[in-house]
Amino acid sequence: MQNEKRPIRRVLWAVTGFALAAMLGLSFEFFVPTVEAQSTATVRTAIPVQTANSDEIMAAYQDTFRRVAQAVLPVVVKIDVVDIIRQPVASSPFQFFFGRRPDADTEPETREYRRPGLGSGVMIRRAGNKVYVLTNAHVVGDADEITVSLHDGEMYEATLVGKDPNRDLALVVFETRDDVPIASLGDSDELYVGDWAFAVGNPLGYESTITAGIISALGRRPAPGNGMSGLTDYIQTDAAINQGNSGGALVNLKGEVVGINSWIASQTGGNVGLGFAIPINNAKRVIDELIAYGEVEYGWLGIRHGGAITDELADSLNLRDSRGAFVGSVFEDSPAERAGILPGDVITEIDGERIDDWTDLLNIVADLPPGRTSSFEVIRENRSIDLRVRISRRTEETQAARSWPGFTVVPLTDEIREGLSLRNESGQVVVSSVDAGGPAAVGGIRRGDIIRRVGNETVNDAAEFYELINERSDEELVFRVARQGREFLIGLVR
Repeated sequence: MQNEKRPIRRVLWAVTGFALAAMLGLSFEFFVPTVEAQSTATVRTAIPVQTANSDEIMAAYQDTFRRVAQAVLPVVVKIDVVDIIRQPVASSPFQFFFGRRPDADTEPETREYRRPGLGSGVMIRRAGNKVYVLTNAHVVGDADEITVSLHDGEMYEATLVGKDPNRDLALVVFETRDDVPIASLGDSDELYVGDWAFAVGNPLGYESTITAGIISALGRRPAPGNGMSGLTDYIQTDAAINQGNSGGALVNLKGEVVGINSWIASQTGGNVGLGFAIPINNAKRVIDELIAYGEVEYGWLGIRHGGAITDELADSLNLRDSRGAFVGSVFEDSPAERAGILPGDVITEIDGERIDDWTDLLNIVADLPPGRTSSFEVIRENRSIDLRVRISRRTEETQAARSWPGFTVVPLTDEIREGLSLRNESGQVVVSSVDAGGPAAVGGIRRGDIIRRVGNETVNDAAEFYELINERSDEELVFRVARQGREFLIGLVR
């Protein structure tokens, strides 16, 4: 019986070694004993693992976690904010129900309400007596008061340096002569799925909380319409993140900050193992620009999204595959228009960097310095074209510019016909989106319209539609449109 137990103990010892090696990132060779080829014995009861090194291995495992906690807890702070809201006070039943009397000549009485908020932040830089704290833009919002509480209990009044809503990042600063710890920033590009990860912050107000998990996924993008920034990808982790963790640190086994915790996916509002953090490499440029200028400059190209490149659209445009960013409309007097980018083009590379989809395009263009000239590879009419584009600065004015043609078409498939109840309508392309305030919206073109002709030319596919509107871009274009069994002629002037 003793001889039967010995080989089994060796096998269990080896399996345990592999598991612990994987957790600690150590070489498997260190843990693998030499096992002679023997017959497998039947085991009826569990045999406890007894090795000379098991206690040391578990102690090293625990010490690693302790060192991470000791390194990062002091650099993560609690951020309390207060919004002061002023509302008029109704002085009479008449005013409560009907508002101010028309003959009232005095200012209405107002009352102030203090609305508190809570989040976390990371001390990332010091300059003299100034200590800069990185957090989320949605944590500070438009707060009138900001208080930073350190791990040791010290509290400081802070002010906003600047914020970047496009990436949901903000920087606040407080002053102290005391020696305070500063976080070590890691390299989020070096992360791998399966790496250990620790979330540090103040969930639900419980200060200096650290939770452990792994990197569940990289390069996550928020679903359209969920309100989260689309100008960054996200690190997904199952380390517990709850309300109050926003702005806190996601750290690696070295105690380096590799992400800023930002949001969770949950149907209940609590942690379900789906937390998301902004990669720290995406935040480094934001930090520098907020300190230098109080705001972040983003590059602007001046095009509107034409939608996802489906297999049907790729076939209609004679594309080899569905890779790239489809240009639906081009803004007037934009870098794209000046460089010769046209509606219907598919952008596949910028400065040699591959573009797989629209999000890739947004992120790359956003990081291009205004004034820089970049090389764009564009697919047009089944040909590859190289264009030189001088990027401009994104502003509110550029976003409000007029786009041409102001709508996008896609192939009219059986699925679309079924969804829009267009079974009996003839035509090959259908309007998939209309730019708000653009010429098409003003002219009366609607989503779901079938474009049968441009001028006197019949439209047989999406490629032909874009060829026609680009050839006649300096003229008034007349579109023959089918809608709910009726036909219309709609003219658009560029």
